[in-house]
Amino acid sequence: MRIVSVNVNGVRAAARKGFYSWMSRQRADVVCIQETRAHVSQLEDRIFWPRAWQAYFHDARKKGYSGVAIYCRRKPDRVVAGLGWPDVDAEGRYLEVQFGALSVISLYMHSGSSGEARQQLKFDMMERFLPYLRRLRRKRREYIICGDWNIAHRQIDLKNWRGNLKNSGFLPEERAWMDEVFGPAGFVDAFRQVDARPDQYTWWSNRGRAWEKNVGWRIDYQVVTPGMAGRVQAARIYKDKRFSDHAPLIIDYDYPL
Repeated sequence: MRIVSVNVNGVRAAARKGFYSWMSRQRADVVCIQETRAHVSQLEDRIFWPRAWQAYFHDARKKGYSGVAIYCRRKPDRVVAGLGWPDVDAEGRYLEVQFGALSVISLYMHSGSSGEARQQLKFDMMERFLPYLRRLRRKRREYIICGDWNIAHRQIDLKNWRGNLKNSGFLPEERAWMDEVFGPAGFVDAFRQVDARPDQYTWWSNRGRAWEKNVGWRIDYQVVTPGMAGRVQAARIYKDKRFSDHAPLIIDYDYPL
């Protein structure tokens, strides 16, 4: 089973850069997209509805903002759009598809980089989401939570960690929260199951030739339950072509879908 996760920073812009033709060649079973930045009503072109895929969207109320989507080769047994939290669901940040005892989620966590108000919203989301994750662990299901978590967990996960200790995405509180996710809450960073190397990033600033110099952050994850952690076979970050300021994260699992 191959799962792809990518923040496209605008699904229409990514389509113009060849994302959908690339997606069709990946032999993926599920593709999780974040930051679609479009309403379904704006996606009339057939490119957004490839024939071989089931497509599901959870839009933000505001046009041109946030939004998540999932493309599946197989029709899921159930689709869950939103967390049931009106403020978060209004921004289109959570979409889940269920196949038997497996759930695959496309998650777009808040960014706090635009200012203190957004950072406080991010902290609020983190405070509510951790108990939610703990509740998921009590269910008799396996989970793969794909998405842009907007947090680099450890020093190895960004290039200039010393210079970012006071910046959103690498604040002590954010990293401690990820320690909880990957510790007592019982989830696992699937990528690090098979790749412990430094300099493995999924996002690069558009400033200062960051992409060219590989001055990046690893803020896109596939966060999995322990039962899936042992099934990770391979992981890679696709960088041959650029569809946005994020790179697709591709992970293969020994799990029949």
